[in-house]
Amino acid sequence: MLLVLVLFLAGCGSTTALSAPPGVPKTECRTVTIAVNPWVGYGANVAVVRYLLERELGCTVIEKELTEVESWQGIAAGSVDVILENWGHDDLKKRYIDDRKVAVELGLTGNKGIIGWYVPPWLAAAHPDITNWRNLNKYAGLLQGTFLDGDPSFVTNDVALMKNLKLDLTVKYTGSEDKLISAFRAAEANRTPLIGYFYEPQWLLSEVDLVRVPLPRYKPGCDADPKAVACDYQPYDLDKIGRKKFVDSGSPAASLIKNFTWTNADQNAVARDITVGKVPPDQAAKRWLDTHPAVWKRWLI
Repeated sequence: MLLVLVLFLAGCGSTTALSAPPGVPKTECRTVTIAVNPWVGYGANVAVVRYLLERELGCTVIEKELTEVESWQGIAAGSVDVILENWGHDDLKKRYIDDRKVAVELGLTGNKGIIGWYVPPWLAAAHPDITNWRNLNKYAGLLQGTFLDGDPSFVTNDVALMKNLKLDLTVKYTGSEDKLISAFRAAEANRTPLIGYFYEPQWLLSEVDLVRVPLPRYKPGCDADPKAVACDYQPYDLDKIGRKKFVDSGSPAASLIKNFTWTNADQNAVARDITVGKVPPDQAAKRWLDTHPAVWKRWLI
């Protein structure tokens, strides 16, 4: 009986002993530098992963607020270890993974990314044909000739789309996700005409049921030339990117991040707590983790 107990305890030892790549010895978790891109869904990923890295693996976590492109550059420079939510960027994958071999893919996050054009529900109800992009010029006056975008660093083709689809709308950047959310909330509350860029996963869609305006159907390659693009955005299976030397180091953090996967609903729940509930990120992460132990314990295998 004593032997069985000793073997059981040995098997349930420190979670720092995660699997390293073949041939690489397991190491203690030291410092992990995570790129933090400027939207709250990404911040929700960081909050949950950071909580586990610190409390389960004993890592020291450094966060660096960077745009998407800057994050890839940081990986190449050795100043960033991981990108927790990558939206496509096939050009950057070719440059840094295929050609320079300084980055590697770390698998899917489980999140489905959708980018598109949206109007507030009241506007779609009052003018049902506004959801056909071919009718947008008819409503250009009502929309004051404006199409609203968020942070200029986000993945967007909107300036080229206005030109190539011959639409009488001018792209205006709010400058941040928070301001874009505020604009849509106000447009619905005050019945103000608005069309703009938005995306999933995003907690706002559980509060304001924005109506998408489909563009010409996306086909692989239709957006290959940024200047000539005239189609809708591609759907994304969001993934994670790691610095190759970090992943190959045997750090248990790399294994946890590779195993990290959850749903849009999971991410939105944490993001909403942070944004609407004003809950500190570590507490929002703990709230989710406390109610989903079966999910996150699989990431520690």
